[in-house]
Amino acid sequence: MAETGELTAGAVALQRFGLGPKPGQGEAARAQIREKLLAEIAAGRVAQPEGVLFSGAAEIGKALYDFEDQEKREREARRIVAAAPVPGMQQGSQMASATPQAPPGGPQNQMAPAKPANEPALPYRTYRDEVKARVDLALSAETGLSERLVMFWSNHFCIGATKSNMCRIMAGAYEREAIRPHVFGRFEDMLIAAESHPAMLDFLDNRQSIGPNSPAGRRRGRGLNENLAREIMELHTLGVSGGYAQADVTNLARIITGWTVVGREGVLGFPGSFAFNAGLHEPGTTPLLGRSYDQPGRAQGVAALTDLARHPATAQFIATKLARHFAADAPPRALVDKLAGVFRQSGGDLPSVYRALVEDDAVWQAPATKIRSPQEFLLASYRALGRKPDFGQIIGPVGVMGQPFWQPSGPNGYADGNAAWASAEGLKTRIDVAAGWGRQAAGSVADPRVLAEDMLGPLLSPETKQAVARAESKPQAIALLLMSPEFQRR
Repeated sequence: MAETGELTAGAVALQRFGLGPKPGQGEAARAQIREKLLAEIAAGRVAQPEGVLFSGAAEIGKALYDFEDQEKREREARRIVAAAPVPGMQQGSQMASATPQAPPGGPQNQMAPAKPANEPALPYRTYRDEVKARVDLALSAETGLSERLVMFWSNHFCIGATKSNMCRIMAGAYEREAIRPHVFGRFEDMLIAAESHPAMLDFLDNRQSIGPNSPAGRRRGRGLNENLAREIMELHTLGVSGGYAQADVTNLARIITGWTVVGREGVLGFPGSFAFNAGLHEPGTTPLLGRSYDQPGRAQGVAALTDLARHPATAQFIATKLARHFAADAPPRALVDKLAGVFRQSGGDLPSVYRALVEDDAVWQAPATKIRSPQEFLLASYRALGRKPDFGQIIGPVGVMGQPFWQPSGPNGYADGNAAWASAEGLKTRIDVAAGWGRQAAGSVADPRVLAEDMLGPLLSPETKQAVARAESKPQAIALLLMSPEFQRR
């Protein structure tokens, strides 16, 4: 049997590095948790969500273009119907009982069969299914470390599903294709996959970026869009204090011109997939951070991103974010420097960085001060209650708590500090959400006191234990458990 101190450390670690225990895990989940976490890193596998409608971005892109084309035909058909004169009606007369004729025949004017009542449009329906599959996967994970890392990197390289139909319908595929395959790989591979994904190119407008001296630039008189280049340097690699200048942003934008999304005509490949369009690319040699890049075509952008991934400022920036996420809002400088050193020495090998994080005693000894984000709170709560939520039970709570999936307000992603989630209004909302979960789970939880012991183990304080025991009802007892400091903090 594990010692009390080991179980306490294990209880903290299960929440700090994972998503919290599931019913019946109890002591078994907390015992030897460090070894389990290291074994998960060594295995290097990240599961993929199951049951999604589309296999990937290319298939989604074709479906999206078809959907948008059909919507356009339907709008045109409705316009023709509204504008068509009614037979037998005198010009200018008002005959409310008259029925307009259908538009002329032909494929271009034929209405598609109406979708079932209340059935959402394809982009939102796909988003809904992707969110549900993602949450199901997190709820079934053993410790949740891999899923926590997916959440971290998906937020680091975030897109916003509300930006456009393409971003909404591809949000899940973006995470499945650009993030999950590289969580236990090299940072530079994830960086290149993220920046070249159609969802990112759409979200940060690189589809609109044209080299001023490219064939298309000279012909159309259009130029650069620097959004993606700026966020690559400020948010994805070097950080805002990484030592770059505005000229570097402009030059990186030149380097990645031509990185675009295949249009509905499919001239450069499968509609909706990534393509390099040489006709949009700024020709010539371009300097960036003291180096010159003269590689042909897409290789120029890949070389620049590779160097940014290996830059010392990137190592420091990524190390700081990882330490802040898993240890504390103000992580120990020694921990940050240690992780940055491992990042540099390993060439951005992420498993090596994770191992250094998990093996560091300072992370284990740090007090539980981090407030679980709304998504973490939802996943930990549903795991604890053994619930299998539908989409409404997912999107409703995280929406009111301010962290719907793949919908940050900007390219910097959701905040990763207590200030964002521990406001008075935020905590009040959590209380309301926890009360609702208490009512929903009351029929399936036999004894909240037993559940509290199972979920919190040695972390369960006398105050929380007493509050759960003295609750006026079972729903209230469950809500008090979920809102306890031991459950909220990690």
